[in-house]
Amino acid sequence: MENGDKVVPVLNKYIEKFRKAGAPILFTRDWHPPDHSSFKAQGGPWPPHCVQNSEGAKFRNDLLIPPEGEIVSKADKKDEAYSFFQETDLAQKLKERGIKRLLVGGLATDYCVKETVLDGLKYGFEVFVLDDASKGVNVNPGDSDNALHLMVAKGAKRIRVQDIA
Repeated sequence: MENGDKVVPVLNKYIEKFRKAGAPILFTRDWHPPDHSSFKAQGGPWPPHCVQNSEGAKFRNDLLIPPEGEIVSKADKKDEAYSFFQETDLAQKLKERGIKRLLVGGLATDYCVKETVLDGLKYGFEVFVLDDASKGVNVNPGDSDNALHLMVAKGAKRIRVQDIA
């Protein structure tokens, strides 16, 4: 994704703030098998990306992943899973831990961020979109803006790093 790396410094600022507050930090990643259904060769819309155990599936070296950070893989079977919650028991696990609020950022605003935010709202979480730490694909012009408007219309709040104490 063009300029996707621009979210990393901002995400790192959030991560530092969350660590100081003692908040749990979860990282999600696509972890696709080589023949994933979302790939063009299988009739999907995307070129191969985030293939399990490949260089392209690694987090960027400059992304701060603290030792206490948790990594959750998604879309690791044949089916597409844009949402952090799809095909997982994550909502239940978060609720068991007493987590009521989610702050979501990363790639891509118009796909994974949007679907995770919308599912988080469906599961009853208060959800904030890390507006300055998200970047969209924008297959069609305006997709990211439309996704942000939809998330807010459904109940999410937009937030920027300077808004967090």
